[in-house]
Amino acid sequence: MTSETTHPVGAQPVPARTLDSSDYKTLALSALGGTLEFYDFVIYVFFATVLGALFFPADMPDWLRQLQTFGIFAAGYLARPVGGIVIAHFGDIFGRKRMFTLSIFLMAAPTLVIGLLPTYASIGIAAPLLLLLMRVLQGAAIGGEMPGAWVFVGEHVPGKHYGFGIGLLTSGITGGILLGSLIAVAINRHYSPEQVSDFAWRIPFILGGVFGLVSVYLRRFLHETPVFKELAGRKTVARELPLRTVLREHRLASVYVALLTWVLSAAIVVVVLYTPTYLQKVHHIPAALALEANALATLTLTIGCVLVGWASDRIGTRAVMLIGWAGLFVTAYMFYSGLPGTPATMFWHYGLVGLFVGTIATVPIAGVRAFPAPVRFTGLSFAYNMSYAVFGGLTPVILTLWLQHDTMAPAHYVAALAGVGFLLALWPLAARGHAMRHGAAPVAGATMSR
Repeated sequence: MTSETTHPVGAQPVPARTLDSSDYKTLALSALGGTLEFYDFVIYVFFATVLGALFFPADMPDWLRQLQTFGIFAAGYLARPVGGIVIAHFGDIFGRKRMFTLSIFLMAAPTLVIGLLPTYASIGIAAPLLLLLMRVLQGAAIGGEMPGAWVFVGEHVPGKHYGFGIGLLTSGITGGILLGSLIAVAINRHYSPEQVSDFAWRIPFILGGVFGLVSVYLRRFLHETPVFKELAGRKTVARELPLRTVLREHRLASVYVALLTWVLSAAIVVVVLYTPTYLQKVHHIPAALALEANALATLTLTIGCVLVGWASDRIGTRAVMLIGWAGLFVTAYMFYSGLPGTPATMFWHYGLVGLFVGTIATVPIAGVRAFPAPVRFTGLSFAYNMSYAVFGGLTPVILTLWLQHDTMAPAHYVAALAGVGFLLALWPLAARGHAMRHGAAPVAGATMSR
């Protein structure tokens, strides 16, 4: 089955067009910018063990040090709603492109500062406090980046390629995790553990600052979305506070996107971001080997996002969600129950679960079209960031405590949320939503995709 684009009552259907050179340029620049910005945000977690040793007292129990290190990681998520709502507010009023560019600039500076921070041995308690401040600033920036990127691309690409466009962009964002993983592998392969703790941990953060500035430059070549241009031309841009409209008129859509985001956060935070440290701490797998396995899983995740977007355009978002979340449930238990196993089995199982984590691309596919154009940026940003702040931020802390009693905690958590995702696929909003063109609500009975 193919996607169906809805039109306002009385409007003539617009002939479906295919992706052209302008669309490919938009997709390429948006995905590359997302890669570089998300790299800045996640590189922290790949060096969490090293940062914990450097930014907290040496005599602190190891589990408590890791808990506080991931607590600072969580602070980045807790700051997302503030940055996301503010950036989205102005994005719905002044345009998507301006805020799309601003968010990446706000990410680059804190990343560079982290790479230059003195450690606890040099300045004491000020070291973790400064690290915390930089993570808060990063969280505010990423809060506007991801919803903004999804809306920007969703409003650019032709309707029949909507899923593929969102999936490709999401693969670019997850590509930032892959880039971080590969650089972490390179650092751990090229330098000894002593050298990493001494100076080499700073390299990826300094590189991240440079990457961010490159992204700011690249986004100068993007154009405002056709949907926002039309809203501005018809003077239907949101005039009252967009968040007020969302809370008054789109509560159901907000709840739905928030629940989907909970599922997404479990897949990303646990399988991709938390597991490298879990492999090292719980199963005593060498850091370099754990990061190499993680790089493979992130690569299959990136491929999975594209496949999910492509399939969504052909068989419908609901069918892809049902297949994908069921697959994640099964492969999560397959991977975590088989640890430590042999390197070959660990790589195979980790890569397979990573492929099904690619189902996260259905979250923005359903989420962007859940809100009408005048408040789309704000609606998606509010629901997504509020949910991620709670669930994404607290997940590493919860797992660190849960692991004191059950080494299968990551598997149980991911499988439970995959089950939630499966049930959410049955919700009508999984297959219906607002038209992506002209900011119109769908005609009764019409669907965006089945």
